[in-house]
Amino acid sequence: MQKSTNSDTSVETLNPTRQGTGAVQMRIKNANSHHDRLSQSKSMILTDVGKVTEPISRHRRNLSQHVLKDVIPPLEQLMVEKEGYLQKAKIADGGKKLRKNWSTSWIVLSSRKIEFYKESKQQALSNMKTGHKPESVDLCGAHIEWAKEKSSRKNVFQITTVSGNEFLLQSDIDFIILDWFHAIKNAIDRLPKDPSSPSRNLELFKIQRSSSTELLSHYDSDIKEQKPEHRKSLMFRLHHSASDTSDKNRVKSRLKKFITRRPSLKTLQEKGLIKDQIFGSHLHTVCERENSTVPQFVKQCIEAVEKRGLDVDGIYRVSGNLATIQKLRFIVNQEEKLNLDDSQWEDIHVVTGALKMFFRELPEPLFPYSFFEQFVEAIKKQDNNTRIETIKSLVQKLPPPNRDTMKVLFGHLTKIVAKASKNLMSTQSLGIVFGPTLLRAKNETGNMAVHMVYQNQIAELMLSEYSKIFGLQED
Repeated sequence: MQKSTNSDTSVETLNPTRQGTGAVQMRIKNANSHHDRLSQSKSMILTDVGKVTEPISRHRRNLSQHVLKDVIPPLEQLMVEKEGYLQKAKIADGGKKLRKNWSTSWIVLSSRKIEFYKESKQQALSNMKTGHKPESVDLCGAHIEWAKEKSSRKNVFQITTVSGNEFLLQSDIDFIILDWFHAIKNAIDRLPKDPSSPSRNLELFKIQRSSSTELLSHYDSDIKEQKPEHRKSLMFRLHHSASDTSDKNRVKSRLKKFITRRPSLKTLQEKGLIKDQIFGSHLHTVCERENSTVPQFVKQCIEAVEKRGLDVDGIYRVSGNLATIQKLRFIVNQEEKLNLDDSQWEDIHVVTGALKMFFRELPEPLFPYSFFEQFVEAIKKQDNNTRIETIKSLVQKLPPPNRDTMKVLFGHLTKIVAKASKNLMSTQSLGIVFGPTLLRAKNETGNMAVHMVYQNQIAELMLSEYSKIFGLQED
């Protein structure tokens, strides 16, 4: 190695045999400057084919950034997993409900988030104003589910984020929406469930934005080289994390003790702390408690509807005020005296809504799970007389509470049909309303749309052939 110096600069030339073929290093230093420790170094490697590689910096900040650059891709370069047009509606923002407004959006799915554009991403980026960002959804901790009850459109699923934002996505093409659903679900499943505990990659992204000393605190093997204040900061974070884990374990232990020591449901009922419920209880349990085969609440609702609701347009189809229905439900569950002639229940749709809710919340539907497939096979029979006789035989085999409640309910619905010219509720309309409520499979493994058709047809047949099925008329 040869070395020459003067008062301003120094030049070092390394032996090529020690540095590799064609290697030359030059170091320029201002000897008079008091910033000697911040000296800049420039390296240039001349390869045999004459190509020049990137300069290799000796500065610690640059070195750390070079190391992370090879390990961590920038956020802008996250791989796009899927993109395309879908119908989108935002129905909640931070937990606050929004009016549903469908619009066509270009959806871009990456490993962590979804971005919504009004047009394809390339066009959107070229037309986008400076500083404007597309709407995005953070998938970390998000939940995805089918939401057919949220819209009259088919093929709708909902994404709910931890921040309380809710989005509906939809497409009329079955395979497209299924493909999107599974792609988003897989992306969510790969992310940590708890946003407060980011994955390794997220930690790396945070490190990339931190100061050079913090970078070294993560990746420098010699922790002694760190500044004292940064070592203290690291130790604080480690201690804080350990204390968090200890607190969580302590809470879990207390909850476990509370659950194991809590009194039984029977004890709470005997003390009057928990009263027997009407909504959400098994049909036979309610009937045994009332010493009858038809719940009193069902009789009261039917009596009220027949007194002042037979001529009401859309009876049982039109929904009542949900808050008032829940209030009625609470009063019934608290075993308070119920008077459906009270002015607070003057809207008959509240009464019909509560009756439908009672049947919908039965742990086992009015048509028991064990009879579901038998009723479906019966409705498939081509001969109408055979179909009626088979269903009549199945009805007679039902437990008394189910059979008698069914007889009272469908008898009431035949009176609704008789007034169809005024209330506009035909046999088909009532079948659509009550079919899925009264009859459903325990495990929905088949085609839901096909089952719904059978459910409606069974309810329609029970109405149209009510007298024959319940033995009120001879064949």
